[in-house]
Amino acid sequence: MSDTTEAANGLFASLRRFLDTGLGAVHNRVELFAVELREERCRLMDLVLSAVAACFFAMLAWISVAATLVFIFKEHALFALIGFSLLHILGAVAAVVWLRKQLKHKSMPFAGSIAELKKDREWLQTRK
Repeated sequence: MSDTTEAANGLFASLRRFLDTGLGAVHNRVELFAVELREERCRLMDLVLSAVAACFFAMLAWISVAATLVFIFKEHALFALIGFSLLHILGAVAAVVWLRKQLKHKSMPFAGSIAELKKDREWLQTRK
């Protein structure tokens, strides 16, 4: 009877250690994911705020320059306005092209979590 009790206790202790290890691994992965999520959110907010500020001040500058030049060249105001319109259109197209390029070449979000989960799967597969 004592042998079966000790065997059962050993089995339960082993099972508890196994579950504790598994839960520890899951806990670490969830913490890593949370940290990466926070970093991605901060990076995105920085990017959006910087883009909005840059656009705001660039537009103020362009409006000021355009108004000044149209005022200086009163006789040719129509041509100046057409020129500025074309310049603004080209600037908008260039900004869209640059933004698409930046979005295509950014690193994958949560790459650290995905890499750790792949390592875990590989480790588990070698243990079969």
